[in-house]
Amino acid sequence: MLSIEQIPPRLTWRLRRDILYPGQHLHNMEMEEDNHGYHFGAFNDNLLIGVVSLFQNGTDWQFRKFAVISDVQKQGIGTQLLNYITGFAERENATRLWCNARLSATGFYIKNGFTETGEVFYKNGFDYIIMQKSLPLK
Repeated sequence: MLSIEQIPPRLTWRLRRDILYPGQHLHNMEMEEDNHGYHFGAFNDNLLIGVVSLFQNGTDWQFRKFAVISDVQKQGIGTQLLNYITGFAERENATRLWCNARLSATGFYIKNGFTETGEVFYKNGFDYIIMQKSLPLK
């Protein structure tokens, strides 16, 4: 049974590293912004299998460092996490949810109602594009 809970930032670091930046040092996964965001974990039988961090800038909310362990990718866990943070942002009166998406993940975001904006850019060895979703006012 999958459960999604708010977690402290340090619990996101190992999954961030293992999935998004294999070979990097664990201490490199900590971001200064972590202290100002919300962090969520997806758990299956108390095992952390997915993480995402969410940051507010007015009614704009950005999510970063979205990772699901390889063994359970393509099983809907990422979609459940994305739906969870979308609902969280909506309850906080967000009007826009966005991320810097790796080009390899754009299909996932499009399937979940996001659109591409802007130009492709290169950062830390990967090509990214900003993906966004407008949220209805409550």
